[in-house]
Amino acid sequence: MLRAGLKGRILIATEGINGTLAGPRAAVDEYVAALRAEERFADIEMKVSPGDAQTFPKLVIKVRPEIVTLGAGPLVPNHDNHLSAAEWKRTLEEEPDAVVVDVRNRYESAAGKFAHAIACDIEHFRELPEYVEQLADLKERKVLMYCTGGIRCEKASALFRSRGFTNVFQLHGGIVSYQEQFGNEHWLGECFVFDQRMTVRVDDALVPIGRCAHTGQPTNRFVNCLHDPCHVLFLLAEETEHANADTRLCPECLTNGLTSATADYKGSPARAFPAPRTE
Repeated sequence: MLRAGLKGRILIATEGINGTLAGPRAAVDEYVAALRAEERFADIEMKVSPGDAQTFPKLVIKVRPEIVTLGAGPLVPNHDNHLSAAEWKRTLEEEPDAVVVDVRNRYESAAGKFAHAIACDIEHFRELPEYVEQLADLKERKVLMYCTGGIRCEKASALFRSRGFTNVFQLHGGIVSYQEQFGNEHWLGECFVFDQRMTVRVDDALVPIGRCAHTGQPTNRFVNCLHDPCHVLFLLAEETEHANADTRLCPECLTNGLTSATADYKGSPARAFPAPRTE
């Protein structure tokens, strides 16, 4: 399969396999057929979206303890709480008391989310076990949970149930599967993806919600904070950066007094001279 010209990222763990690949359609189809020929993966779900030669720079295959790192210890999965895209849409429309929770990272929610969803204020998925305590008042509510492709929800829904949430449901196949059927109905903005594209979108009835972290003007452009020890991902309008190079720093780093001259990054003036020694 490696000789088929595929690039992307595949993660393997005892709990399963997950990945995203890009390449010629025939090569992708060949890989899918080979994977499904293995009995353990015969019913594996695939999602398709357009990309190009720049989607992934290379092929990376990694073995990890967890496919997505949560660090919450053993959790009991529950496959009886999956809602199909159609069931999810119906629930949104017919059960106004249900609460929608976005368990993705905060920058993903900044690019796009379901209308009225509660976005978890986390930088990494592994922060969810601590953050979930802030949602304790929802324990008796019907919780509708979603993520990009449905993988993180498998763990997140089990985590929520272990913490006393009694009525938790997850969107089967995630945002990607939902938009394949219903586009932007009940959805705002774009969908963040972990590759060179950064976001993907359905143009019909699109309601952009991405806003520059510094100026609030509409944008879907993500950058990493210029200060390497921070390196947080945030939305930055190109016009904002052109007007002031210091805006390549996230708002928190700017508030802390850093500038493009004093930030720590490759090629910065701050690295022009060795740091003073301290005894």
